[in-house]
Amino acid sequence: MALRIIAKDPDTDERNCPTVWVDMEAEELVFQGFQVDEAMRAECLAAGPIPDSEAVVRLPMRMVTAIREACDEAERAGVRLR
Repeated sequence: MALRIIAKDPDTDERNCPTVWVDMEAEELVFQGFQVDEAMRAECLAAGPIPDSEAVVRLPMRMVTAIREACDEAERAGVRLR
């Protein structure tokens, strides 16, 4: 796996923090975030089912720069946009 860490949330400790990576082989962005509560999950389910193989996570807005950086890194690496 060619997983490249982009950034951890700068406002949390080093052990428990939202993180964004780029997986170059799978051509995916990978996120670690906070679990949503049941109320948020219910709102998300209004858009359609969430398969057992998927999860909804929350990332703080301060991670937007890291997400943009991950997208830029993927683009520079030639990851195909489908």
